[in-house]
Amino acid sequence: VVWHGNYVKYMELGRCALLDKIGYGYNEMKESGYAFPVASIKLKYIKPLMFKQTAVIKAVLAEYENRIKIDYFIYDKDSGELVTKGESVQIALNMKTLDTSFLCPDCFIKKVEALL
Repeated sequence: VVWHGNYVKYMELGRCALLDKIGYGYNEMKESGYAFPVASIKLKYIKPLMFKQTAVIKAVLAEYENRIKIDYFIYDKDSGELVTKGESVQIALNMKTLDTSFLCPDCFIKKVEALL
């Protein structure tokens, strides 16, 4: 059975791929002067993945104006069966002041809305 902590790593892979697709990956975050630390993570294990079993991670942006909320769906690659679902919430942090922002920066919102 895959160790439960690995599912958070899978979520990070999905989150990075999603943010890169939006055009606001970690390099773009840094350039914009913001970081987005994880404020909360939820996981619901439905069925365990087994060692050497390949997973497919689907990350969906659920909220983006006041915070980044991403829903995750982890599937068994071979059967397509949903094995885990979860969500993460990230909040904007101004890297100059280290103040929490209760709105996502305009540069991020514009990138998201350009894809809608």
